[in-house]
Amino acid sequence: MMRQLTRRCAARCLALAVAAPAALGLLGGTAAAQTTLRVIPQADLKNIDPIWTTAYITRNHGYLVYDTLFALDENFEPQPQMVDTYEVSEDGLTYSFVLREGLTFHDGAPVTAEDVVASLQRWGKRDAMGIQLMASTASLEAKDERTVVLTLSEPYGLVLQSLGKASSNVPFIMPKRIAETDPFTQIDEVIGSGPFKFEQAEWVPGSKVVYTKFADYKPRSEAPSFASGGKLAKVDRVEWLYIPDANTALNAMVSGEVDYWEQPPVDLLPILQSTPDLTVETTDPLGSHGVARFNHLHPPFDDVKVRQAVLMTIDQERYMQAGVGNPEYYNADCWSYYTCNSPVATDAGSEAYKGKGIEAAKALLAESGYDGEPVVLLQPVDIPVTNAAALLTAEALREIGMNVDLQAMDWATATSRRASRETPQNGGWSMFFTWWVGADVLNPLANASLKASGDDSWFGWATDARMEELRTAFAKASDPEEQKRIAVEASKQAYQFVPYGIFGHWTQPVAYNNRLNGVLKSPVPLFWNIEKAG
Repeated sequence: MMRQLTRRCAARCLALAVAAPAALGLLGGTAAAQTTLRVIPQADLKNIDPIWTTAYITRNHGYLVYDTLFALDENFEPQPQMVDTYEVSEDGLTYSFVLREGLTFHDGAPVTAEDVVASLQRWGKRDAMGIQLMASTASLEAKDERTVVLTLSEPYGLVLQSLGKASSNVPFIMPKRIAETDPFTQIDEVIGSGPFKFEQAEWVPGSKVVYTKFADYKPRSEAPSFASGGKLAKVDRVEWLYIPDANTALNAMVSGEVDYWEQPPVDLLPILQSTPDLTVETTDPLGSHGVARFNHLHPPFDDVKVRQAVLMTIDQERYMQAGVGNPEYYNADCWSYYTCNSPVATDAGSEAYKGKGIEAAKALLAESGYDGEPVVLLQPVDIPVTNAAALLTAEALREIGMNVDLQAMDWATATSRRASRETPQNGGWSMFFTWWVGADVLNPLANASLKASGDDSWFGWATDARMEELRTAFAKASDPEEQKRIAVEASKQAYQFVPYGIFGHWTQPVAYNNRLNGVLKSPVPLFWNIEKAG
């Protein structure tokens, strides 16, 4: 397996050398007068509801279409976005938010406080930080057309950080009539108030997604900074062109038929970097956190000893070599459940697993009484790093004696399949592989994979009362030293009940044509502020 992966670059380089940079048929169908930004996204857009799913492709879709009350700046401080002014009562329990004047949805309706209330209530039933915030909320009301009042039932230190969180699930604001959809059912209509409109009639699943500039959008006057500030749409259209074959995508970039590639494979970067018309850079300063997620509902991973045994098999160096390849872009000694090098990062508790290896895992698996139940691993073949993680995990689990059923699929299918609570033998799953960007795992509360309250937890539905106590304590703590102490305790607890395995930390460069100006630094890809010359 390792030999096959390390040969990947050679195979692709040869393919590029012999392939004529012929037109790929991507340029037709757009009026010549329009400026179109053509993007190769990291995956196909299959699910359109950024509250129903945490999938990043859907989050990125959300940033084009929707707006938020607050947004993080480059210092990770929440700044007003849809909010004009806000006040906090002296006792810290009441927040009053006044919306900016003139905000409208894409269907022409004004954005009202009732839309905000309905949107936050729906988000607060799905998102880890939203659920925690709502648990400390006594009331959330529309005082008038533009004023929202949030009243807490107890002190809560992370109100603005929750409303301004940068990544999944982002508290996007939708019209009330749409936001009243059951949060466990996908919406079927995409209407936001963001800088671009979703052109549903032009959406071709598996191929193309189109967004057009929203002429009535009201940007803020401040300069853009991460997800905050002025969101100026400087192109008329944004087209996502799903190209799962890396060689085809590479040719499209080199020939100039597309402008931006969100996640080029690391082994192809030398070719992109040597192409004079292209820029390759890392725009996400925090990197990504690999997640090997267990399904806690069904055997065998409802047994903590089985989860601990699997954790002993994880060799981050192998995973990163296979999935990323170039050590310049990964850290193979990152065992923190919070972004490495962030304020509360710690590997406390990990010493029980690091370097234990196959024989120790076999012994613990035998102790668990595992009796050969099938283990269904979801293998997303179109995402190199998660594809490699699935293959290496399957190899390790077979080596320790588990009955592995590795099921290949695309990433979009995997993000739908992981929502199934059926048994692995009946269309469900045992493990899937994904990643969080650093902004999503900054602390025990932000990291949705640590939420352990059973049915309303993230996919995998972990349950652990002590972890929930620690996450709540972290949310209420305001002193940084106290927060760090709680984060250490939460890390130790995570390594006791093992919600998931960490298979590495890496950065993902983007590639774009030099005719683009204004590509923003951010933990998430943003498509406003980008100008296209020529």
